[in-house]
Amino acid sequence: MFCAVVGGAEHLAVYRDEHVVAFLDHAPVFPGHTLIVPARHYPTIEDMPENEVAPLFLIARRLSIAFRSTLGADGSFIAVNTRISQSVPHVHAHVVPRRKGDGLFSPGRGMWMRRRYAEGEAERIAAKLRAALEGAT
Repeated sequence: MFCAVVGGAEHLAVYRDEHVVAFLDHAPVFPGHTLIVPARHYPTIEDMPENEVAPLFLIARRLSIAFRSTLGADGSFIAVNTRISQSVPHVHAHVVPRRKGDGLFSPGRGMWMRRRYAEGEAERIAAKLRAALEGAT
């Protein structure tokens, strides 16, 4: 699935370079929830060569910064599952915009409650994040 995205399958692109591809999750925890995958296939982060781990997290950092200016986020949540709860066997990082009081870790709320984007919402968010990442260094 993620190999197809790396190969050019339709997705809501946020960023791409020779090391990583970042795109909006189709069922986000919060709007702007982005997945970052290495351009080369590795089942888990443990399988990645050390020199390929840094580019993944450099983009995660840049996204976290971009969330503040483009989405009004107060911060972010960055997660990588390894085998347990890893629904796709291609290493990927979740970068989720956070706001104070968003309830992500509130008792009684399933942490990974997903939603769907409204018509055109994902495209607008992806465009804002692309522009922010293109302008950042």
